[in-house]
Amino acid sequence: MDFSIKAYDAKNSIAAAKSGCVVVGVFENKKLSAAADALDASGAISAALKSGDISGKPGSALLLRGLDKVGAARVLLVGLGSADALSEKAFTSAVQAAAKAFTTLGCNDAVLALPFDDVKGRDTAWAIRSAVQALRESVFRTDGQKSKKDTSTSGVRKITLACAANAANKTALAQAIAIVNGMELTKELGNLSPNVANPTYLANTAKKLGKDYGFSVEVLERKQLEALKMGSFLSVTNGSEQPPKFIVIKHMGGKPKDAPVVLVGKGITFDTGGISLKPGPSMDEMKYDMCGAGSVLGTFRAIGELNLKLNVIGVIPACENMPSGRATKPGDIVTAMNGLTIEILNTDAEGRLILCDALTYAERFKPAAVIDIATLTGACVIALGNHNSGLFTRHDEDHDALADELLAAGKQASDTAWRMPTGELYNEQLKSNFADLANIGGQPGGSITAACFLENFTRSYKWAHIDIAGTAWKSGAAKGATGRPVPLLTTFLIKRAG
Repeated sequence: MDFSIKAYDAKNSIAAAKSGCVVVGVFENKKLSAAADALDASGAISAALKSGDISGKPGSALLLRGLDKVGAARVLLVGLGSADALSEKAFTSAVQAAAKAFTTLGCNDAVLALPFDDVKGRDTAWAIRSAVQALRESVFRTDGQKSKKDTSTSGVRKITLACAANAANKTALAQAIAIVNGMELTKELGNLSPNVANPTYLANTAKKLGKDYGFSVEVLERKQLEALKMGSFLSVTNGSEQPPKFIVIKHMGGKPKDAPVVLVGKGITFDTGGISLKPGPSMDEMKYDMCGAGSVLGTFRAIGELNLKLNVIGVIPACENMPSGRATKPGDIVTAMNGLTIEILNTDAEGRLILCDALTYAERFKPAAVIDIATLTGACVIALGNHNSGLFTRHDEDHDALADELLAAGKQASDTAWRMPTGELYNEQLKSNFADLANIGGQPGGSITAACFLENFTRSYKWAHIDIAGTAWKSGAAKGATGRPVPLLTTFLIKRAG
């Protein structure tokens, strides 16, 4: 889809605009939006409302053709809900209704003339980003590995957003497109079958991003990881035939001496649970256990496209977690890169074992902040469901400020997170009789003890952990990666860049 912004006024009216379709909103109390009123010279829109052909409820839609004194061939009415306050949900539902209709129309271009400035509690930039994301989501395809592709409709491909063509809105549109491009890379990586999207594939994806956007990319192999004494990470790789890859990708868009933000993404390209084997039902969804890594790569695509003036480094430990005669066993004790010993009580708690060495490795960059992103615990899904990602940090002034930044970015991007507690009381659950740490702390507070485990490897810098186990993908009929938390991360970095 191609997007542009155009302002309509008395001299350049929306009624005179030539297009295949113009989309305007109507409200539940039979009230017309300003744009709908401007197209109602013939009274056809008012008549449709009065007759009940469209209710005005969010998500409702009605297509009209050949209206007098309207330059567009078609007028699509979409419901906006209550006229007293246009809500975020109602606005998004209206765009989704338009997106659905666009796939069936026999025209190539359309004007989206919704009230971008009137969403309660949101600015125009949010409305632009929300519209672009909803419209692009409607045409995102998941049939890349099918021998016969799904039926494709031509539909609308050029969309003009009817709002002020000022610098702020143009910037919002550029950011929206970059974020959606990043989300789509993340979704494509997550949806690929695990026999394709293995650690080597992730490494090659990072290298391609490096070529496309000028990133520096380094991929460490097993011998280098052994030399670095990454015993925890390597313990997870023991049962797999696929070689591990430790990917480091750098976007140095800021000043040379500026401390970088480091994003650490969990890259388990398939998780059987290892010797602590998972149950069979839905195990196929464990191809999504690399969505933390995918979100880092997607975020890099977004910031590369924006040429963000900030130093950002991505660190991705990538491997499979497989059972075999060589696989790590429950009860094994391994030594992490920072020298701590870990008793592995459950080999299915492997994400924290690869992340802890990556977090130690991140120290060398003397970071301004380190954020790890991982599909880490089912316990986070139980705690927060599928709406909010879990956010964990230490509880002090510096970390409170970092948490507030991330939460605000998530709210702005409609990619929300919820802060969870941490602390020494939870660390008590990670005690081992035989090693410095156990890799699990039992069922109570499982997402919290997982974060507390990681916190042991982050004492030298500011750190936050985002658990995306409930938000990285959807199950059921809508099965597929969501692209989260690319919007949150990219918005956070845009704000950091100032």
